[in-house]
Amino acid sequence: MEDKPLAYRMRPKSLDEFVGQEHIIGKDKLLYRTIKADRLSSIILWGPPGCGKTSLAKVISETTNYKFMRLNAVTSGVSDIKNAIAEASNLLMNPSGKCILFIDEIHRFNKLQQDALLPYVEDGTVILIGATTENPYFEVNKALISRSMVIRLEPLQKENIIQILNNALKSPEGLGNYKIKISDDTIDKIAEFSGGDVRTALNGLEVAVLTTKMDKDGVIEITNEIAAESLNKKKTMFDKNGDSHYDNISAMIKSIRGSDPDAAVFYLARAINAGEDPVFLARRIVISAAEDVGLANPNALVVANSAMQAVMSVGMPEARIILSEACVYNAISKKSNATYLAINKALEDVSSKDTGEIPMHIRNSPASGMKQFGYGEGYKYPHDFPGHWVEQQYLPDKMVGTKYYLPDENIEL
Repeated sequence: MEDKPLAYRMRPKSLDEFVGQEHIIGKDKLLYRTIKADRLSSIILWGPPGCGKTSLAKVISETTNYKFMRLNAVTSGVSDIKNAIAEASNLLMNPSGKCILFIDEIHRFNKLQQDALLPYVEDGTVILIGATTENPYFEVNKALISRSMVIRLEPLQKENIIQILNNALKSPEGLGNYKIKISDDTIDKIAEFSGGDVRTALNGLEVAVLTTKMDKDGVIEITNEIAAESLNKKKTMFDKNGDSHYDNISAMIKSIRGSDPDAAVFYLARAINAGEDPVFLARRIVISAAEDVGLANPNALVVANSAMQAVMSVGMPEARIILSEACVYNAISKKSNATYLAINKALEDVSSKDTGEIPMHIRNSPASGMKQFGYGEGYKYPHDFPGHWVEQQYLPDKMVGTKYYLPDENIEL
């Protein structure tokens, strides 16, 4: 065990040792009661790295009476699934005839591999526990989802990570055999630096201990500086290719729409820090300028489009400044979605109603002979009238009186 990473050695062995995720495994919660009663059905554990998905699966295996088998979706194929099922069904090797099959990173299984699981999940041969960092409703077969309980795990709270770090410092299975001097403030900083990922926190603590020289009394002193170097860089809870990609861009746009420049630029910074494509960010700001700012400040679209062109020309890291300007400008502008609502309603009408024919007097009549059929006949040229406007019908007869553009108080045009 001493050769195993600290994060592995400190995995809980029972539900009572499990720290955090009280919203799903508190003693009065359904999952806790289900596990204790050994009445578990298939579940999908969904959450960010280091939140305890694998540990929870292992705890479940220790608590229940079923054989526990594990596959990793990165390295396993259909043949591995079939071998696991065959072993689970072998009454000599598994008298209960059932097993818990834990599949880590289940979102990496393709449709064929996921379909191979279905009959055995359906008939109860295996109780599936799938772990994924991606949104299972997007990445996992709907048939599997319908047969499983989806459980959302959250990033661990700082106080949870502090508790686990303190346990690791005291436990003989952890770092309890070392003489370690570390302040509460340093432990607090490690917990904060980890960004809710307990694996990052434990790995950082272990690196700090193993790479720091003992003093003459055999004491290893871990300072803030040593801890920071061991953790290297604050973990960002944001995978630009995963579900958090959509959550973060949604938060940025909604912050712009809500006229909160601080929140908008914060989510912009998260995206940039995670390596998001700056042109993608610029395009989203352009869309927001038209959808959310609209005619309350038409210049927002000019600024946003100019920013997109500049980002494409300049590139990172300077593009961050351009993105920030466009993002903040949109956020502090007055807002109107009148044109957004107008086009949506018009599209709904033309796709679902009999809207009639274009009035003859505003139809195109490029050839003189067409006028005898009424094309362009009776059209009034607005510039020939005072104020460059004249009363005449433009909508088809069936749509006369329909209103699409409803200006609000922020539009001053």
